[in-house]
Amino acid sequence: MIDIRRVFTHVEHIHHEFGPRAATPLVRGAIGAVLTNPFAGRYEPDILPMMALLDPVGVDMAHRLRGAMDVPVEQIATYGKGAIVGAAGELEHGALWHVPGGYAMRELLGWKGDREAYRKGQAEEKTGQPGNALSIVPSTKKVGPPGAALDVPLTNINASYVRGQFDAIEVRVPGAPAADEIVFILAMSTGYRVHDRVGGLRAENISKWDGLR
Repeated sequence: MIDIRRVFTHVEHIHHEFGPRAATPLVRGAIGAVLTNPFAGRYEPDILPMMALLDPVGVDMAHRLRGAMDVPVEQIATYGKGAIVGAAGELEHGALWHVPGGYAMRELLGWKGDREAYRKGQAEEKTGQPGNALSIVPSTKKVGPPGAALDVPLTNINASYVRGQFDAIEVRVPGAPAADEIVFILAMSTGYRVHDRVGGLRAENISKWDGLR
C-alpha cells in the first residue's frame, strides 16, 4: 500500500528581509514524499488502516529533514505539516497524515506521549508525560494538480501563540502529485521571523503550562 516515488527536500537560510542582516540566519526546511494513492479513483469507506502504515514514513521524513537542515534537534523551534492530494483522490486522504506526520516530529523533538492513544482519540492526560513539543502541529491540505503549491503553517513547538514565530513555508514538488498520488509534507524552522517586532509571548518565556495541544 505504501509506494514512494520521490522524496523532495527544500532548505533555506534567510539572512534578512530588507532590514538589518541577522546575526544568525533563520533556517527553514520542508520535505515532501510523493506516494501512490491506493484509494485514487474510487470511494473507500475504511481508509484508516493506511494511517498506521504511514508511521515509518513520517519518522524517516522527520529525521531526513532535521539532517538536511543540519542543525541540532534543540534548535528546532517551529513545525508544521501538510498534504497535496492528486485530482483522482479526495481531501480526506490527506487527513491520514495527521498522526504519522505530526507525532513523528513531536517524538523527534522529545515528546513522550502515546501515539497510538491519539490515533484512537484518547486524551493526552491519560497517556504519559509529554516532555517537549507540547503544541499541536499546525496543518493544511488540498486537492491539486501536478506542481501545485501549498503554504504549510509553522508555529512554536511548545506554545502555538508565540507571535514572532508565526510563519509559513511554500512547498511545491515539480511534477507532483499525479492524479493518483499524494504528497505528504513536513516542515520545521529554527525560530523567529528574521525581523519579528510585533510583540507577544516570547519562546524563552514559555512555561510548561503554555503548550496548546
